[in-house]
Amino acid sequence: MTQLTAGAARVVITATTGNWDWKEVHDDLFARALALRSGDTTIVLVNVDLGSISKEVADRAKQLAQELTQIPAENILIAATHTHFAPFVGRATEGPAKAYQEWLPARIADAIWLAQSRLRPARVAHGSGAVPGEVFNRRYWMKDGKVWFNPPDVRYRDADGNYINVWQSSDIVRPAGPIDPEVGVLVVMGDDWKPIAVVANYALHYVGGPHYEKISADYFGYFERALQRMAGAEFVGIMFNGTCGDVNNEDYMGTREADGTYRKDYELGSFYQVERVSNVVAAEVFRVWQGWRRSQYRSEVPLGVANDWFRFQFRRVTSEEVTQAREMLAKPEADSFGDVQWLERVHAGAVVDCAERGPERITQIQAFRIGDLGIVTLPGEIFVEYGLQIKKASPFAQTLVCELANDSLGYVPTDRAMTEGSYEVLNSRAAPGTEGAMVSTATTLLRQLAR
Repeated sequence: MTQLTAGAARVVITATTGNWDWKEVHDDLFARALALRSGDTTIVLVNVDLGSISKEVADRAKQLAQELTQIPAENILIAATHTHFAPFVGRATEGPAKAYQEWLPARIADAIWLAQSRLRPARVAHGSGAVPGEVFNRRYWMKDGKVWFNPPDVRYRDADGNYINVWQSSDIVRPAGPIDPEVGVLVVMGDDWKPIAVVANYALHYVGGPHYEKISADYFGYFERALQRMAGAEFVGIMFNGTCGDVNNEDYMGTREADGTYRKDYELGSFYQVERVSNVVAAEVFRVWQGWRRSQYRSEVPLGVANDWFRFQFRRVTSEEVTQAREMLAKPEADSFGDVQWLERVHAGAVVDCAERGPERITQIQAFRIGDLGIVTLPGEIFVEYGLQIKKASPFAQTLVCELANDSLGYVPTDRAMTEGSYEVLNSRAAPGTEGAMVSTATTLLRQLAR
């Protein structure tokens, strides 16, 4: 076995505020890349501070990177963090969004090229900690027998258009799903015992919430800076988002005003909560990292990658459903995020999209091996149960599961959740059976690498 080499880089990918609705840059967006080489195998792990990234844009970035570095495109992972303070890069056909997604791939390829150009002897260690206090399943069973996401925000209209039944946190019975509190940690050290990169994996949707006036990497960028402060060193800090399609940072059952109603822990425009959560997660990563002795690092580790061109099945919709959906979308938009009419519009948009893009899409699921660490990528906002199942079935000592990787298929619920409904399900393009197919594909790839 040969000496492991590693290199890391970050490149600014901040969108120009003059071409978007944002009024200022609170903090820059980055593409962060880690390249690892052992023998004839090189793998590259990239995360980008974006709401999402489409397969078309990711594939273009990989193609450019392959031309620059000769690293096979199949050996490159590109995952979005899911910050809501940044572009959702998809299928734009005109305007600033199209210009940005045409500019972006070369910047990501630059980060990969820089990481490869900095390869030097290295050693790695990995492990995990836990931060259970910052993740909450955002889907809840309510007293009226319905499942709802972020329930205190929801309002109903009666037949006359009047608002009724304002749900409060006191109407919650219990969460409708689990969480994954694990924080996975991979540290890459140079031969001089200075850090090259730290990779973390935590299943948390985002922290800051939507804010359409400021560009920010949200807690994913704050995490890197917090960890650098704790370590007193400069390195690339990568936070891959875990499967968190139904998990966020809001404790609807535990935080109350004096009258018993729910109190939000963040205010739009305020970054207090972003910084606080970043410090908590970074502190746990730093604790795990500093618990390792030098003897626990390995300079000779096998690397591997396996790919599956997964056939994602779109939900089947009837011509009648499509007609009704188009009629709904032609109506004026609702005036409230929590309005049921808003939810009907979300569902209508998903129905039309399924009709236009179905019946299937060829997308990518990857698995990587770094010694006895496995890494899996999934292409969407994946419910937390997927990651829990994959970790349990994995043959590796530890497994990281990254969502919104190499593509963006929207919400991908479990089969059980599809029967329960609510926002993520109504906004999903996934057909029943996707859960079993994705989990099976991911675990098969991991077993292939572990041989």
